[in-house]
Amino acid sequence: MRKLPVGIQSFEDIRTNDYVYVDKTDYIYEMVSTGKTYFLSRPRRFGKSLMVSALQAFFSGRSDLFHDLALENSMDDWIEYPIFKIDFAGGMFMEAGGLADAIDNSMKSCARGYGISPLEIEAGTLASKFDNLIDALYDKTSKKVVILIDEYDKPLLDNMTVNPELEEKNRELLRGYFGELKKRMIT
Repeated sequence: MRKLPVGIQSFEDIRTNDYVYVDKTDYIYEMVSTGKTYFLSRPRRFGKSLMVSALQAFFSGRSDLFHDLALENSMDDWIEYPIFKIDFAGGMFMEAGGLADAIDNSMKSCARGYGISPLEIEAGTLASKFDNLIDALYDKTSKKVVILIDEYDKPLLDNMTVNPELEEKNRELLRGYFGELKKRMIT
């Protein structure tokens, strides 16, 4: 009998450890072949993080993880794209500066993962660093950059009732940070 993946949000873990997986990969193909930007909004515990993990596997070119799934038959070429994934789930955002540090560390870690010196992306603001990271990833790979964001609202929810001032500061920081992304999507 196959195991149920209770609490497992890693597509790779589910696929390599023979857990039950309800195939939704045809939606991945539809999303990447017909659209540009998606915001996945569903109730908590409804599989958003698992979908982000499956998208990461797809854009990493991991065809082995899609064996016997709908997406396998839809793809001729599996291309690896540069990916910047930021997951706010594990962050501690109840102190001033926590959100900025988490974003900065994620960007530096991503840069190092692609052999880019974090000094190459240094700039005055987080939004400028983000802009520089996207440019550096593109320059390094000559491919469009995939940006995956999970649990984007945690820095706000953590402070909503206990520290409204910090919630507002986090909101402003995210507005500027994601504004850079929005600007790039328009062009």
